[in-house]
Amino acid sequence: MQQFQQYIGGSFSDGSARFTSVDPATGADWAEMPEAREADVNDAVEAAEAAFFSPEWALTTATARGKLLHRLADLIAENAPRLAELETRDTGKIIRETSAQIAYVADYFRYYAGLADKIQGAHLPIDKPDMEVWLRREPVGVVAAVVPWNSQLFLSAVKIGPALAAGCTVVLKTSEEGPAPMLEFARIFDQAGFPAGVFNVITGGPAAGAALTSHPKVAHVAFTGGPDTARHIVRNSAENLASTSLELGGKSPFIVFDDADIESAVNAQVSGIFAATGQSCVSGSRLVVHTAIKDEFLARLKEKAEAVVIGAPGDMATEVGPLCTQRQRDTALRLIRESIAAGAKLVTGGTVPEREGYFFPPTILDCSDAPEAPSLTHEFFGPVLSVVSFETEAEALAIANNTEFGLASGLFTRDLTRAHRMVRAIRAGIVWINTYRAVSPIAPFGGHGLSGHGREGGIEAALEYTKTKSVWLRTSDDPIPDPFVMR
Repeated sequence: MQQFQQYIGGSFSDGSARFTSVDPATGADWAEMPEAREADVNDAVEAAEAAFFSPEWALTTATARGKLLHRLADLIAENAPRLAELETRDTGKIIRETSAQIAYVADYFRYYAGLADKIQGAHLPIDKPDMEVWLRREPVGVVAAVVPWNSQLFLSAVKIGPALAAGCTVVLKTSEEGPAPMLEFARIFDQAGFPAGVFNVITGGPAAGAALTSHPKVAHVAFTGGPDTARHIVRNSAENLASTSLELGGKSPFIVFDDADIESAVNAQVSGIFAATGQSCVSGSRLVVHTAIKDEFLARLKEKAEAVVIGAPGDMATEVGPLCTQRQRDTALRLIRESIAAGAKLVTGGTVPEREGYFFPPTILDCSDAPEAPSLTHEFFGPVLSVVSFETEAEALAIANNTEFGLASGLFTRDLTRAHRMVRAIRAGIVWINTYRAVSPIAPFGGHGLSGHGREGGIEAALEYTKTKSVWLRTSDDPIPDPFVMR
């Protein structure tokens, strides 16, 4: 049984309570973790606030912050194999994906290291001849970062990187479902040379989350997760009037027109829904395919889905591993049954393999004759694809926008004028054209509707962690003539 500790104020501790974490590939306990209680949360926030106002951090130049972030990026790269191993063990995410993703996480920190001394204010051409006015961009203060278990190193990087680049301090609450990689990340962070308390890591369930997001000394809450939890966080933030950035779920359309490169689109769809075992906010979980190519497209897709290698997540040959929890698998089975009852046709998959762990096969449901199938509206967070067909561009657009979510979307067509029309009309924060699941630290991402608000990645993310201060300087040496007149 491996042991992990929380990280508060530059020190490691066991926390007020402990719990065991399950290996999704076996269903067996494998590690013991700290479970933060209200006292731990308070200690973490107090440490972050003390660090925020300390000369060691408050007077650190933006250039120096960038150098610290560069050092952190180097340490992440050096420790990538260990981080990948832990994320795979604790969440079931396959090793070929965790290894690639963690290597890219270092690039996100390098990007924000370079951005630290480029967060600029502005000089204002004010309408008063005896005044100079400028805007300063300053850090908001203590940031509560709340991340889920899936892709947690990546989803933490897009919060920690810009927050520290802007000069904030951070309390990160990991999910109780698979927190090992972030607790190990704390050990790596401890070596980077940041002042104590600048970054803190706790783990725990809803009680810890509520205590953190409602804490009076938290200035901003950055959250990734589901809409229901986000509603609780928004209510909690009313206690401290903290600003929020919310990156939530999705039910993303993957639209394929009849002029598309079918092989390319099929491969992208396989990646878009079955990679990460479908456990991604941007999963292309709704295939919207033109009637003229539907049969051919589904035949090719079925063939590739059934050829996917399901296996141990630590094996580099594995393409689909287990789901993270038993609850996810139970939900998938229930929604599939309900969708078939509503008229959907099972193309492939849909049954639990006879093996230990929380495995679930790539599954395709043809919902073309079942517009009320729950699989079209509910986020599975698993490798389940729902298919609908269309005849016209307007119909494809209507289907794509028929969702409460608005995070990601994919579009396959050779007609660039059509692509431009669709881009303007699709209600989503990301539109991929003739590709899918491409990311970069340079490009922001986020959603509309129940997919949340705010942006992560890019320069926009850094601005989420700043506020402006107007500074007025009177340049005249003459006495102010009338103290009762606004100048």
